[in-house]
Amino acid sequence: MPALAKPLFSPPPQIHHDNSDAERRLLEAEERLREAIEELHSRNAVRGPYPPCDHGPDESCAAHAIGNLCQTFLLTYGVRVGIGILLRAFKLAKGKSYSSLLDLKRLVSEKDLIVREESCRIGLLFGGFTGSYHALRCFLRKFRRKETPFNAILAGSVAGLSVLALDDSNRRRTLALYLLARVAQCAYNSAKSKNKFHFWGSRWRHGDSLLFSISCAQVMYAFIMHPESLPQAYQDFIQKTGPVAAPVYKSIRECCRCGPVDLASLSAFLSRRGKPDSVKLEEFPSIIPCSVIHPDTHSCLAQNANAASATFRKTFPLYFSLTFVPYVVLQLQKFMDAPAHTCWFALRDAVHSTAFLSAFVGIFQGVICLHRKVATRDHKLVYWIAGGISALSVLLEKKSRRAELALYVLPRAGDSLWYILVNRHLLPNIRNAEVALFCACMGGVMYYLEHEPDTMAPFLRVLIRRLLASRISNPVLPSNRVPSYTYLQTLDAIKKPKSQESREDEASPSQKYNLESIPGL
Repeated sequence: MPALAKPLFSPPPQIHHDNSDAERRLLEAEERLREAIEELHSRNAVRGPYPPCDHGPDESCAAHAIGNLCQTFLLTYGVRVGIGILLRAFKLAKGKSYSSLLDLKRLVSEKDLIVREESCRIGLLFGGFTGSYHALRCFLRKFRRKETPFNAILAGSVAGLSVLALDDSNRRRTLALYLLARVAQCAYNSAKSKNKFHFWGSRWRHGDSLLFSISCAQVMYAFIMHPESLPQAYQDFIQKTGPVAAPVYKSIRECCRCGPVDLASLSAFLSRRGKPDSVKLEEFPSIIPCSVIHPDTHSCLAQNANAASATFRKTFPLYFSLTFVPYVVLQLQKFMDAPAHTCWFALRDAVHSTAFLSAFVGIFQGVICLHRKVATRDHKLVYWIAGGISALSVLLEKKSRRAELALYVLPRAGDSLWYILVNRHLLPNIRNAEVALFCACMGGVMYYLEHEPDTMAPFLRVLIRRLLASRISNPVLPSNRVPSYTYLQTLDAIKKPKSQESREDEASPSQKYNLESIPGL
């Protein structure tokens, strides 16, 4: 039998490779390629083209900055004017002058509604900040040829000079201390999330209420004993909200300091109230009695109830204006789509806030009256304790609002403490120190907004993003990426564990993109 012919093309001999050795060499090659690409990108970051700006390619940096300036100016100007007009309407309605609501001369006259200068200053503050911030970011991108956290810090600090639009140093100091509290909050949240540092008890459920109580204790103590340490507008607000007259506070302050009480002015006050012979002041040399604190009502319990109800009636128009106008101006489209829904949200939040403040006033009055029932001598520490106890009324507020209220009152407490320490020469009185502090804090705020937004309070984060009206915190990646960048992204996606991908797919949109629901937004 003849031998079979050999095939024209014979298969190559089988070569057995070590799979583990091949995988190792492949991984080494990928690692060397990754290092080379990263080195190339690092060189391009320094010597390569400019990083992309936040605005579109069809818009210049100057036009983008000026547009943001004008938009934010008009937005904040409109909010302030709207609040003033709504408060004026409540005042006319309270006086039963309903026909005047349709008379524009009485509703928006400059004589009765002096908000033009203040609204312009607020507009210049926020508009100047957003415009200069965008301009500085574009300049730093082109000058430094790279995008780093230093750009956000420097641009935010320099743009913070817009606070000079406010001519009142007390208001500038209050804003600076408010931002300082916010930056401290962001820094603490950042350290806590990285397991670097946290206070004992920081995970308490009512830690925000405790901070609010301590801050209110300092504020009420300062209002009674050192009213000059609080801004005049804040003094007037507390005075008008509470049921006790200013001459009585003055007498209490003099009594706590063991000084001579001006009995003549106190008697004149009681005479004007129609109570000239209701009490003999000489019989109470060491404490001002309840009959002087509330001369119109003999029952302390009835006085506390009347104080709470009167506070509700006086402050509801203010809180409704502060709630309704931002809802409309900042979210006009939502208001146009569902006006009744927006009004309901504003009404609900206003009732919450007014009930909390009314309870605060009633509890504070009750603690003062209780002290006079059990003690025969007054002491300034009583008013510090009364402020802390009355602040427990914040539990009537929603949980999401308590931390915001605590961080709102904390700068007021720090402001008064700063003033007291400076007057006692325990702190140096540095000229324009509040401006420098504001600029430094704005740099910190912008850093956390862009690079660690999760550490910021949701309200502040959404508000600043709305004012900046840009995508700085979530920039859109340009489509013209180099192939090496695409390769790195693909390689990372391949190496990602499948379990992690499944967890991301199962996560809700709010968890995946870290969006937090904001009440009313």
